[in-house]
Amino acid sequence: MAWHAQLDLDYQLEAGRTVARYVHSGPLRILQSLYPEGDATCHNVLVHPPGGLVGGDTLDLNISVATGAHGLVTTPGATRFYRSDGELALQRTRITVADRARMEWLPLESIAYSGCRAENRLSVLMEPGAELLGWDVTALGLPAASQPFASGNFCQHLEVPGVWLERANIQALDALLLNSPLGLAGHRCFATLFFVAGSKLDRQRRQDALDAARSVIQSHPLCATAGATSPDGQVVLVRVLAPVVEPAMALLRSVYLAWRRALWQLDKGSPRIWTT
Repeated sequence: MAWHAQLDLDYQLEAGRTVARYVHSGPLRILQSLYPEGDATCHNVLVHPPGGLVGGDTLDLNISVATGAHGLVTTPGATRFYRSDGELALQRTRITVADRARMEWLPLESIAYSGCRAENRLSVLMEPGAELLGWDVTALGLPAASQPFASGNFCQHLEVPGVWLERANIQALDALLLNSPLGLAGHRCFATLFFVAGSKLDRQRRQDALDAARSVIQSHPLCATAGATSPDGQVVLVRVLAPVVEPAMALLRSVYLAWRRALWQLDKGSPRIWTT
């Protein structure tokens, strides 16, 4: 039986405190709001009790952040796309950030199991003055468990309409893409950290973000397969290739914290669930 779950999450600023309210249908929940940094930033954990998607499942997540609010969403574990008998498993996330609002989108990795037919879509709509810090981490198969991504396909779609679009269509049998030095070069984890603004970034602020990222990357074991770039005046990116998830995630977390300090002057930020 296929699941269709939907969750609408809204962040509002009320008397100096960011408040989260949500409605849902199907197995998709938000846990209790936490305020480890004070009232201005609301941390939430997104939970999908079934633990993964099979062919025919659809998850729709809609997040809106009102003017002045600051929301942060993470997950307690990976999103798993399991083997399919033919139907597509689809996860769609739409984030809308208003003027002078901030959003942090920090889910743990998505795992494409061998035999899956899956698509993971993220679309971000930014008003002028809005800012978003987020990442996307994809693992192909389970190399450490000797379960390679031997069949199936996985599509990853990241978009800020009119500003930035990336779409990867990974076929398990495409050895040239998976193993070529011009493709994934044998790595089975690819990850992107992104800072997106609703207006063109000041040149110095943009350079500060690049410098902060490159400073972290150059001293990391993945320095040869990671880099920072700015494909548009509203976007700064860090891209990483790794054999498995853990070193890629460690690098992204380090750059994320550096960006929080450099761009928002915030010294705290790691969600409590990351350390428990």
